[in-house]
Amino acid sequence: MTVPPFDTVAGMNFSIDAWDPGYGSSMEAEELGRSQAEVELDVEVPEAEWAPIDPSPVSPPEAVLFVDGVRRIDARVWIDDPAGTNSASIGICASYAAGVVCCCEGQAHVVGTDVRRGLFTVAPQADDIVTPAGIYTAHRAAAKEDKPLPVVLSSALQEQLAETELDTAIRARTAIAGHVGDDLLVVDGPLRGRAHLDRAVGFIKSHQTTYLPGELNAMVGRLGPHQRTPVFLMGTTWVRHSWYLRLPSVGGPPWSGVVRVEAAPHLGRDQVAELANVTQSVLGRFASVAYKDSRAPQNLYPIAGLERDLRHRLGDQQFVYRALRLAATRG
Repeated sequence: MTVPPFDTVAGMNFSIDAWDPGYGSSMEAEELGRSQAEVELDVEVPEAEWAPIDPSPVSPPEAVLFVDGVRRIDARVWIDDPAGTNSASIGICASYAAGVVCCCEGQAHVVGTDVRRGLFTVAPQADDIVTPAGIYTAHRAAAKEDKPLPVVLSSALQEQLAETELDTAIRARTAIAGHVGDDLLVVDGPLRGRAHLDRAVGFIKSHQTTYLPGELNAMVGRLGPHQRTPVFLMGTTWVRHSWYLRLPSVGGPPWSGVVRVEAAPHLGRDQVAELANVTQSVLGRFASVAYKDSRAPQNLYPIAGLERDLRHRLGDQQFVYRALRLAATRG
């Protein structure tokens, strides 16, 4: 049997998603579905005039702040019922941290971090767990009939992480006040719960849902580097402005390097268009490259570096686990 060269196999053209398979895909095609969100397309231009928008001259902010958080499950625990009516209730002990990195004057530096530990459970009798590695503050979630318990607990953890990110972002802006003028705050992930922050955008790296109708959705795949779509408004359980932007990238699938950016719903047309133009000018500078990052180019360098720093701040996982075991024996 003669095997043709790997780049000349007849009958099929294909490309490889550059993302590390361990992170899924930058576009989860097997799960991609049409969103039920209500979408208003005539925010920046009429729907009939939709076309890729080239970068335009803007005044870049003096500083760009990147906000991110990490989480880690340290152990699963069983909480005894002192009344004896139930044998035990399950919970998770988790460490989580948020941080902000400031990019200004050609440098990047961390301007704030916050590391917390928590116990997440539906058990009403749950209390803080004191360990040599720190205190796991009890957070009681409400059980839901339509959701598995692990999902409920994971959501409770995510809510606390989002709150920590918000607190850290506010403190970071206070810390740099007086040192820099205007800034742009980039939240890694949806802007939900942070839309009230001034000059803030949400940065969504991967796509599980399509929000635009057929031909306009196809247009996203034809964006050139630094081009974006017009701004649109969409609402699900919450409302926000959004646009798609392609970061500089080399080859790959049609949506390679495409990110979705979110902004507050209360912004006027000119305000949100100006903010979208700023993201075109700014975000591409921080795009990663494949030989340095397996989630390139979407995993921006400041975010990747901040994630590494925060994971280090969570502490050694084996030490934390032993600390929890020791606290359990003393309880």
